[in-house]
Amino acid sequence: MRMNFLKSLLLLSILIFSSVVIAQNKVIDSLKFELQIHTEKDTIRMQILNDLAYYNYLNHTEEALDYAERAASLADEINSIKGKGQSHYMKGISYVQLDNYNAAIDNFNAAIEIFISLDYLKGLAGCNNALGVLYHYQGDLPKAIGYFQKAMTLEKRLKIKENIPNYLHNIASLYADLGNYEDAFINFEKALSIFRENNNRSGMLNCWNAMALAYVDQGNYPVALTYHNKSLEAAEKTKDSSSIFISFHNIGNLYKQKGNYDKALDLYNRALSMKQSQESLRNVMAIKNSMGGLYLEKKDYNKATILIKESLALSREINDQGLEAICLINLGHIYVENKNYPKALNYYKEANEITIISQKRHDLIHSHLGLADVYLQTNNQELALSNANIAVELANKHQYLVHEKNAYDLLSKIYKKTSNYEKALQSHEHFKRLDDSIFNKENIEKITQLEYEYKYKQALDSAKIKELKLTKTVQTTSQDLEKSQRNYLLAVIGVLLLSILLGAIVFYQKLKNAKSKTQNAIMEQKLLRSQMTPHFIFNSLSVLQGMILNKEEKKSVHYLSKFSKLLRITLENSRDKTVLLSQELTAVQDYLALQNLENDAYKCTILVEDSIDIPSFEIPPMLIQPFVENAIEHAFVNQIDDRKIDIRLMYIDKKLICTIADNGIGINSKRATNNKSKNSLATTITSERLKVLSKDYNMEGSVTIEDRAKHDKKGTLVTLVIPHKINAV
Repeated sequence: MRMNFLKSLLLLSILIFSSVVIAQNKVIDSLKFELQIHTEKDTIRMQILNDLAYYNYLNHTEEALDYAERAASLADEINSIKGKGQSHYMKGISYVQLDNYNAAIDNFNAAIEIFISLDYLKGLAGCNNALGVLYHYQGDLPKAIGYFQKAMTLEKRLKIKENIPNYLHNIASLYADLGNYEDAFINFEKALSIFRENNNRSGMLNCWNAMALAYVDQGNYPVALTYHNKSLEAAEKTKDSSSIFISFHNIGNLYKQKGNYDKALDLYNRALSMKQSQESLRNVMAIKNSMGGLYLEKKDYNKATILIKESLALSREINDQGLEAICLINLGHIYVENKNYPKALNYYKEANEITIISQKRHDLIHSHLGLADVYLQTNNQELALSNANIAVELANKHQYLVHEKNAYDLLSKIYKKTSNYEKALQSHEHFKRLDDSIFNKENIEKITQLEYEYKYKQALDSAKIKELKLTKTVQTTSQDLEKSQRNYLLAVIGVLLLSILLGAIVFYQKLKNAKSKTQNAIMEQKLLRSQMTPHFIFNSLSVLQGMILNKEEKKSVHYLSKFSKLLRITLENSRDKTVLLSQELTAVQDYLALQNLENDAYKCTILVEDSIDIPSFEIPPMLIQPFVENAIEHAFVNQIDDRKIDIRLMYIDKKLICTIADNGIGINSKRATNNKSKNSLATTITSERLKVLSKDYNMEGSVTIEDRAKHDKKGTLVTLVIPHKINAV
């Protein structure tokens, strides 16, 4: 059974409710406190109840249902139609968690009716997504695809991009279940590309996991195991217990199919022992069914029967027809092995009826193979042949190598029993070839290589065809050129002119790049000079000399350590195109420490907002400190006390913004007292540098300086928009 949809409902949070993404328990406690203090019966209280329902529906579903019911009653009381729709939606997703699908469908449909009347597209998207999840659980895959596609279309209309890869992933998984691998892998690749672009590790591991399952269905175990291991590694790094559980289960299934039963059983038990499995009937029945299948393959039919019947009862309890069909097929296998053919036939027929409706190809082929086997054993050769041929056709169409092998094995036996030895031999040869390619221990690790060799051969054949066509074209051209020497001469001249033109373009680009590098080098030299001005170095050494003369040994050693560290950082940073944001902030802190070491003349703060992950940001060096030095040297003319410099870094709309604010005389006062022609060296160099950096990084970079008087405050405000890179941590 595929386990990659267990998280699908999580994306519903974005569709109807806007909430701050922080620790869930803190959110719940905060909402409960708001509910206590906000006793007025209005839309605010109703929204708090609905939010409490959302944050509780995964782990405290009964509480979530109670909050949703209270929200619905309040919505009726205050006549809030939209609130009523949201409450129906919350009750719907709660009932899905409780496996009460009929009640869930009724509430989703009620919500849809309300949202249509209000033309509330975001709510409609949420309901369609939830119905897609629900019908997947019930095994109606075509209907599930339809609802996911409706939800995705609605979100595209709303220009909501963050959920699109989730929809693509879910639709791809359903296509894989239906055996439509072409559409499945197209959608997987689209989803994976967006997840990578957004650095969404959870999305990437879900894609890898689902792609692995698709390769298992096709019998390509080496590639499948590679994807499963990538998924498990990512899940363990992020400590995602739900995804770890899924990976244990799926890798266990893979080892079971390869015949490594001990390894498979160990992984099943590890999954079953996790808390994640104990919180969901669906997880328990999936593991029990897989373990039952393992004991079936080990021919321990008593253990297999007990586990599979327990799983069958659970699947019927929550109306999961997909797993129900798998259980029925496995029970059919057990009764075939015990030669109880009437019971086996009934189980296979029941499974076949379910899978014909759901169109889950993998299990549909299984049911036809089971029917063919029973009919063969009971001497009904006509029906045996019919079902075996259907299985071969479906397995071949959807590239299920294992099923195709089993179907040809059955066909060989059927034809032999009907004395059609020619077809029996052909079927056996097909069976032998597939059996060797799948199960031969010497060849099992070469499946991937063979697949790529086949694709390479196809590409090579295509290249040879193109080469033949090109040869014919060249021959025709040669014949034409022999007839017209003038055209040949013109062609040569044209090629020479084109070569000269291209050479000129290349030379111009190289010259342009050389000039750019020279300008950058000059700019970096200017910047280094502006970063560590002679005035600052002289003052620092003078202070150090005074400390030594005053025999302040500890203080002088500390001051010298700070000064040398700042000098080293400045020299090192001047050689690098980018440095870590943490290094740049350290340099600023050391500079401020030196300025304050003697008499604590300035009160300085550096605030980095929580939205900035400091270790992952890289910025061009030596952008911030020159403006801090400007503030210290020029902002506090005749101001002895209460000198403040506040540095703040923010990340807004993918822009890294740094502000340096002081409470000095202000830039306007400074300009009035100084010569206007004397522009700040730091400002001039930084402005020129940011123009170059903006092109290099393909993002905005700028510096603005304004007097805080326009905001009824004292001092100057410098705003830097810094080009940057973000590294994955």
